[in-house]
Amino acid sequence: MAGSAASSIRIAPVSGYVATKATSEPAVVRWLLIAAALLFLGIFLFIPLGVVFVTALHKGFAFYFQTFRDPDTLAAIRLTLLSAGIAVPLNMVFGVAAAWVIGKFDFRGKGVLITLIDLPFSVSPVVSGLIYVLLFGLQGLLGPWLIAHNIRIIFAVPGIVLATIFVTFPFVARELLPMIQAQGNDEEEAALTLGASGWQTFFRVTLPNVKWALLYGVILCNARAMGEFGAVSVVSGHIRGLTDTMPLHIEILYNDYQFVSAFAVASLLALLALMTLVVKSVVEWKSSQQLKQQALSGGEENS
Repeated sequence: MAGSAASSIRIAPVSGYVATKATSEPAVVRWLLIAAALLFLGIFLFIPLGVVFVTALHKGFAFYFQTFRDPDTLAAIRLTLLSAGIAVPLNMVFGVAAAWVIGKFDFRGKGVLITLIDLPFSVSPVVSGLIYVLLFGLQGLLGPWLIAHNIRIIFAVPGIVLATIFVTFPFVARELLPMIQAQGNDEEEAALTLGASGWQTFFRVTLPNVKWALLYGVILCNARAMGEFGAVSVVSGHIRGLTDTMPLHIEILYNDYQFVSAFAVASLLALLALMTLVVKSVVEWKSSQQLKQQALSGGEENS
């Protein structure tokens, strides 16, 4: 009797959910928080960004485009694209390999490897550039041997590329690692059981599952590579037309009181950053859509 009575009890559905004080705030507080956030963004983001473009166009569009016909400016743009074009693919390969090894296998020293990947986040870029100077500079550990064999790394393009690689290599690995760890090994094991080789499993199972995280990491890596200043400044030597990237060239123009030209080059970097944000938003949306589809397909299979 007691059991049947208990089983007959039903909890009436709540017609309307009333938010408690623990889960919501009054409308005034919410609007104040939104206003404070918008004010912060306006002061520290939108106004400075607007000043960059207004100053860049202060002398008109003709002078603005004339800035980019200067040989030193063109050389700085080319070097920036070159260093990013070398560093990003190498870091993509490293990031995929590192995330795959850490996420799929257990081995001694795994924690040390993760710590080393995070090293550029904790070390100042200036310090990382100084490390290369102490290694490859004229008075460095390998400097005399490099000079004897007519190999230049510091104050040359190879040093800039090495410094860029160092400060950007965690981004791809750090974006891929949580995704690979969350997926587990079930799909890879199933593919191997069905006769797929290791490379086939990687390219047809593992890589498609993390493609959006990979693209997201590449976008962040590329943005940091193009905007890096500290480490590149130490190893470049500031040789106009040879070892100046866009951030370094902006500093030189500004110190020479060529403010409009400096802001014109800065506006190009800002445009590249805005394009990166747009692509990043598209990738995030695509990734969320893929996750929703996977959740729906998984729910249908379970039902």
